[in-house]
Formats: sequence, C-alpha cells, structure tokens
Amino acid sequence: MTSADRTPVRVGVFGLLGSGNLGNDGSLEAVLRYLRAEHPQAVVDALCGGPEAVTDRFRIPATRLHWYRGEYRTASRAGSMAAKGLGKIVDAVRTAAWVRRHDVVIVPGMGVLEATLPLRPWGFPYALFLLCASGRLFGTRVALVSVGAAGIRSRPTRVLVRWSARLAAYRSYRDAPSRDAMRAMGVDTRRDEVYPDLAFSLPAPAAGAPQGPPGPVCVGVMAFHGGNDDRARAEEIHRRYLDGTTRFVRALVEEGRPVRLLWGDDVDEPVVASILAAVDSPLLTAASPASLADLIEETAAADTVVATRYHNLICALKAGTPTLALSYAAKSEALMARMGLGAYCHPAREVDADRLIEQFRTLEKQSAELRRTLAERNLAATRELERQFGALTAALFPAAGHGLDHDLTHNHSPGEAP
Repeated sequence: MTSADRTPVRVGVFGLLGSGNLGNDGSLEAVLRYLRAEHPQAVVDALCGGPEAVTDRFRIPATRLHWYRGEYRTASRAGSMAAKGLGKIVDAVRTAAWVRRHDVVIVPGMGVLEATLPLRPWGFPYALFLLCASGRLFGTRVALVSVGAAGIRSRPTRVLVRWSARLAAYRSYRDAPSRDAMRAMGVDTRRDEVYPDLAFSLPAPAAGAPQGPPGPVCVGVMAFHGGNDDRARAEEIHRRYLDGTTRFVRALVEEGRPVRLLWGDDVDEPVVASILAAVDSPLLTAASPASLADLIEETAAADTVVATRYHNLICALKAGTPTLALSYAAKSEALMARMGLGAYCHPAREVDADRLIEQFRTLEKQSAELRRTLAERNLAATRELERQFGALTAALFPAAGHGLDHDLTHNHSPGEAP
C-alpha cells in the first residue's frame, strides 16, 4: 500500500453554498454523493457563503467565504467602504491559507463563469480568482465541474473570470454555449468536456403520466430584474416579468386549474407573495421547498411546469414533467434543447401572457410524447454524468492510478499562459 493510499485526500468544496439558492446546494449535494460513493476516505470541508447552513444540512465543516459579512450589501458610508476594502486583503490571505490545507478543491456546478444576473467584479469573481490563483501557487488541484459560463462585457469581471478558468487544473461545462463562451474569452477549451448539470445525478421519483381531468400546474417564479447589462432598466424588466406572469397565473386559475407557485432562492419569496396577493383564489397555493429534492417532488406531482429559474427547470425536466421555460439566458435555451423541449421557451424579459397561454396549451397537447422524450433524455444524462465523475476521479485523485503532473496541466495548451 502506498502512502497516497494510506493518507486521506483532503477535499474542499467552494462557492456560494448555503446562501439560500437551492440550485447551488443541489450541485453540492451531487458532488458529496459522488465523493461518499467513490472516495469515502476523503476528508471534506467547505469555504462557502452560508457555512452554518452547509454544516447543518450536509454534515461537513464549513468556513465563511468572506471575512466581511456585509460583502454583498451596497456600501454607502465611509466605514462600510473601508471594511469592504480591508476585506479584500483579508480574503486573499484567508483563501490562500484554506486552499493550502487541501489536495483538491471542487467548485460544484453553478454559473461561476457567467454574469447573466447582476454581478460586481470584486464580489464572487474576485473570490473565484483568489481560489484558482492560490491553487496554482500551492499545487492544490482546483476543479470547475459542470459549471456555467457566458460572455461578459465588463472588462474587470471578464479578466477575473478568464484567469480563474485558465488557472484551474480541471474544467468541464454544463452546456456547449458555456464552453464556447470561454473559448471566445481566450481560454483554450480543446480538452474541456461538456456534461449535463450535476443536478441530473440526483435521485428522482418515478415519472408517471397524469390520470383523469387536467391536474395541477407548477409555476416557478424568480426575482428577475434582467442581467448584468440591464441595471438601468432593471425595475422596468422586473415589472413586466411580474405583470405577465401574474396574468398567466390568473388565466389558469380562472379556467379552474390548481396552480402551485415555486421558487429556488430566498430572494424569490416577495414575487410569490405579490402573485398570491394579486390572484386571490383557493386554487392558488405556494410551496416552501428546502432542497432540490423538494422541488423535484413538487414538479413530479404536476401535469405541467412553467418556470424561470434555471434549477427549477432542471427539477421539472429531471422529474419528467412537460415544461415551458421563461428563458432569461442562453443556458435555459441550451438546457431545453438538450432535453428535447427547445420549442417551448418564452422570453422572461418580454412575458406576453396571451402568447404564453398559447404555448402552454400546445405543450399540454404534446404531453404524452414529451414525457417519453424526457425519459430517454434523463437516462442519457445519467450516463453522461457517470462519465463526468469518472473523469473527475482520473484528474483529481492520483492515488487511483493517474499521474499528477499530467492532470495539473491537462487544460492548457503549450502556447497558453497558465
């Protein structure tokens, strides 16, 4: 037995985990399932946004990602601005010290290389850069696993994201547009692979065709204000999204359809409250999901799902339920196309309730066929993620019989700066 076999591998997981976003936590759950099944001797802890929540739910030690607790609040006073500035220096030291204690750090899924929602460069992009730079400095293998990426206009954010990707020891993407976006930003992606979102590896209830009269519809809502480039018209976009979604829900209820509102992040709850107040009917209810497993169960019990947030879509598709996407980014459209429902997308920025109802009725007419398609695509996604986890073992766990030197550089061509 080699010393590598005898010494447990120290694995860190990194990201905005435990912060109220069910999709992020679902990606963490998927990676922890993989580690516990394939590398049960690994010692795992986290550097994350909500350490208390991560420790409570996943039973692993966790450290707060940012030293300054007001990191994601707008700093308007001199004191808070100074604290934020000091926090950047402290975080560089804290992150480096945390990374140095590990053999491997995994960034599980999430849209860590995109700015499709409002994002400041000195927030998470800076934190990710610190992680990847520290990994290269100390020889800790950092893996970006089935992550999302998108083109970024802001030069500071784009530079941080590009260098984070270049410095990682391993990269894979959750869709082809993500890989294309990183290639366009100057990252050599020739040896990077595309796999489904990690959430597709989570268990799901057996899918079944609905019986009897038209049943419940799940509507997944989001505190949608546009993307990083829409800040000037964020409130207008949000109002249009909310008004269109509310009109759609009201039309379903007036037809006698039970409607169940869902969300995927704590920030979405005011949208749920607004729709409940505007549509006063016993047919309209709301769920309070605590995990992706809860969301999957909710969507599995529905006849049809209409959803905005990316991981609400994943849960519905994973459950095998015919789904219509209120799409706000290329990732939603790529996901729907991968699962055979590319025709059922509607722009979240321009919600037209009448057009949405037409699309919804067409979706329901094709329900039986779409359920068969989803069953086939889910099986394929499961098999692809088995390959993803096999590739991850080969790249990150040299004790399994793979050379470390090759793994540390497999994402870089001879002409690309690390």
